[in-house]
Amino acid sequence: MSGQEKIRELEKFAVQIRVETLKEIGTLGFGHLGGAMSIVDTLAVLYGGVMNIDPQNPSWEERDWLVCSKGHAGPAVYAALALRKFFPMEELETLNKPGTRLPSHCDRNLTTGIDMTTGSLGQGASLAVGIALGNRLDGRTSYTYLILGDGEIQEGQVWEAVLYAAHQKLDNLIAFVDYNKKQLDGYTKDINDLGDIKAKFESFGWHAQEVDGSSVREIYEAIEKAKGAKGRPSVIVLHTVKGKGCRFAENAFLNHHMTVSKEQMAEAIAELEQQLQTG
Repeated sequence: MSGQEKIRELEKFAVQIRVETLKEIGTLGFGHLGGAMSIVDTLAVLYGGVMNIDPQNPSWEERDWLVCSKGHAGPAVYAALALRKFFPMEELETLNKPGTRLPSHCDRNLTTGIDMTTGSLGQGASLAVGIALGNRLDGRTSYTYLILGDGEIQEGQVWEAVLYAAHQKLDNLIAFVDYNKKQLDGYTKDINDLGDIKAKFESFGWHAQEVDGSSVREIYEAIEKAKGAKGRPSVIVLHTVKGKGCRFAENAFLNHHMTVSKEQMAEAIAELEQQLQTG
């Protein structure tokens, strides 16, 4: 498969993840749609071509790990896992319903393929650092991938983890900041301005890049560059759009957690499926 063909496959996979995420949240009628959709392209790259994983053996010790610290983006992670056949597709319809194995936030004790329970914002960073350090101590060559929200990095615990990861020279840790510029109740610049995120990580000793978080090509290439940065952890700042790929969500100011009507779901899915047919 050529490089261009691979990129097209990843773009198609991203659309499929968006469709299934919309079905999950639309069937339930509400959920964390905005922040789930903004991270889809990164999930498509990770689960579609980068991560060393085995859906038939989810606990494989040599696998790469994913810590989705912004655990409320779980529906998008579940969609990616189901599409990779970690569990049956029809299970997506049970999102956040009684008896489900797919709760609103990621839970490793419930969901096949989830490596770490997250959702208490800020804590996932420390967990990812511990995983990366533990795997290195055990002689493994696996990578740990960490997804952080932009509002989340206002948490002090994140920067403690960032400092320690650099001190330990954890070049098997690659973090992503989903910089969609919004948090639960408004714009990050109005609530607690983040400044230059890339420069902040660099000042803590990290290799840092900025990319278009809606471009699977840029994300893929940035990960390859990150793997070449030896002796220090890496971060990729993703410039994204909250609700990406779903017009009614993109256009809503408060789109962190929102209700979704059957009509909105159907219209958005139809637009995405059109992309699959013409892509």
